[in-house]
Amino acid sequence: MLIQAQKPELISKSNPGFPFQHLQFPFCQSETTIQSGGMEYFQRAKAVRLRSHHRKYLLADDDGEHVIQDRQGTFKNARWKVEFDDKYDNVIRLKSCFGRYLTASEDPHILGVTGQKVIQSVPRKINSSVEWEPILEASKVRLKTRYGNYLRANGGVPPWRNSITHDIPHRHRNWILWDVEIVEIRLHPPKRKSDPSLDLDLDSSSFHLLSCPFPMGSDPNSGNSKNEGRMIYYKLVDDDGEIYDAEGSFLFKGNTIEDLTQNLEEETELENITVCSRNPLNGRLYPLRLALPPNNTTLNIIVVPETSKAAKDFQTI
Repeated sequence: MLIQAQKPELISKSNPGFPFQHLQFPFCQSETTIQSGGMEYFQRAKAVRLRSHHRKYLLADDDGEHVIQDRQGTFKNARWKVEFDDKYDNVIRLKSCFGRYLTASEDPHILGVTGQKVIQSVPRKINSSVEWEPILEASKVRLKTRYGNYLRANGGVPPWRNSITHDIPHRHRNWILWDVEIVEIRLHPPKRKSDPSLDLDLDSSSFHLLSCPFPMGSDPNSGNSKNEGRMIYYKLVDDDGEIYDAEGSFLFKGNTIEDLTQNLEEETELENITVCSRNPLNGRLYPLRLALPPNNTTLNIIVVPETSKAAKDFQTI
């Protein structure tokens, strides 16, 4: 059972019997408060679970290398041991049940697509690739890398579904927000460094990445409740023009093909796509050029990336 607390002081030696503690903090406006607020999630934690916007947990894959998402949070793979840095009081390291660190690698997740791999690793020497800066945003946390990327839980269809990357999102900003669930309490939290110069160090070698949250009042989950919308089911086409079997879906509340195209680009993280329908008689793809069907009719869509052979064929039509 998750116990929600408004203040971190509620977690103490006198309350050790609960298996999980879920901390929530009020929204903070100053950069300094945001920084310390993010760390408060972890300072009293010996081990945590991280739950993404998709209500899935960050898991260390059994192969000891990959990192994935899964709704099953009771696995030992969902448990991450919290370590602190001796030099910087605003960063953490997360170690998997296999003794390997959550690592922001430099390798791309998919060639030609934004986002770099997040893996498990044991570096010969601890470096910034295994260090994350927690930044508070409302009751959730963003985890920032040394170079400004964020730990991101991806959605959509394979190969994006359930994958974990790090990048700077231009869309789906709620995909970098995480709920922190404490699974083991640290009885003696580390003491914060009292040197005030740490908060004022603007040298490029410093790890103090003070970042503002996204603008207040912009709710990524807000929508127009007056428009019930229509369901969109979509599949992707590969570079050879073949259609993937995997299918994604979302509720679309727009009215035009332009709106639908924008929504599909947000869902797939692709740009310059062609939105198509498939002729049920001959199986051929036809770009949608005119208005959408009326009355919020459910649509089955084929998404063609600009790199696909099919997209090049459309140019000759």
